[in-house]
Order: sequence, then C-alpha cells, then structure tokens
Amino acid sequence: MKNLDKYFSEFLGTLILLLSIVGSGMMGQSMTENEAVILLANSLAIGFTLVFLIITFGKKSGAHFNPAVTLVMLLLRKIKTRIASIYVLMQIMGACTGVIIANIIFGFDAVELSTKYRNGSNILISEIIATFGLLMIILLNLKNKIEVVAGLVGLYIGAAIWFMSSTAFANPAVSIARTLTNTFTGIHYSNIIYFIIAQLIGAFLCMIVLKRIYKI
Repeated sequence: MKNLDKYFSEFLGTLILLLSIVGSGMMGQSMTENEAVILLANSLAIGFTLVFLIITFGKKSGAHFNPAVTLVMLLLRKIKTRIASIYVLMQIMGACTGVIIANIIFGFDAVELSTKYRNGSNILISEIIATFGLLMIILLNLKNKIEVVAGLVGLYIGAAIWFMSSTAFANPAVSIARTLTNTFTGIHYSNIIYFIIAQLIGAFLCMIVLKRIYKI
C-alpha cells in the first residue's frame, strides 16, 4: 500500500502516546493516592513521550497523532484528503489500542468504560484554549526543525496539563480512547462529543487567527 509507512507511523505513534498517558496514570495511582503526585508523574511522562515520538516519526508522517492537527493541515492544503482521512482513522485506532494495552499490562480488563465525568462550561473553554495553544505552537514553527517542534509541544502539553482545568486533552483521538479506562485518566463517554467540539473550535479558531495575523 502506498504511504503505508506514514499510516503506520500515525497508528503506532498515537498508540504509544496513549500507552504513556494512561499507563503513567495507572502507575502513579498504584503507588500513591496523592492526586498531585499522580498528575505530576503523568504530565512528565506525556511531555517526554511527545518529544521522542515527534522526533522519531516527524519525518515519516509529520507526527500529527491528533485528528485536530490533521484536519487543520488538510484545510491549509499541506496534506491530501485521502491521506488525512486515513490518518484520522489510524489515530483513533492507535489511541484505542494503546489504552487497551495499558489496561491489560496493568492488570485491568481490556476495556473498562470510565465513570469519571469531566463536564462544565469551564472545562470546555479550557479545551478550546488548550487546543488553540497546541496548534499555535505547531503552525508557527512549521519552518523550524522537527526537534524544535518536538521540544515545544512536549513542554507545552506537560505544562498545560497543570494550568488547564481540563488537563489539556487537546486531541479528539485521546478523548475517545480515554473512555476505555476507568482509572485516573479516564473520561465518561457522555462528555466526549463536547470535548471534541471544543477541541475542533480551538483548532479552527487558531488557524483562522494565525492566517490573518501571521499569514501562515
């Protein structure tokens, strides 16, 4: 299949990202009941993982690992429709697979639907801002080396987990997949559609603003 390396990179990269997100939450939860400590471990693991994933796969697929990023790149005509469609599918499949693997290796059922509600207008506003910030970093650094983008994205998400009330999901594939774990990082399925809408609003708003101001 043409572009198989790109598609597999998006699948594998998103799988590892979710394994990091959910697995680090599970590890922290197994070691302490202090949620601040768990969140610290979780944010560090995610930030570090994003850095090595983006450097590793950046020159293969662009290292999107995020449907919001892929859709913005499609609108900016930096990726073709067919490739973008398969990217989004691979990202969602990879994300769900990553959560299932995390569940299994930490001794949980392969799929455990989350009972953790994350709702409220403040949470959704947080997701709009978090996704805006992520796309801002990516779009304003398109001409920089992939190592620079990797470092900035890792630092941003690692920090945003702490200063965003939603803990900065900023990714529709992540939002969908995290319904499959009933642990620290889970989210109830009823909240997903609102998270995804907020994330897409943040991404598209960022694209519009940056096109107007910075002529990206």
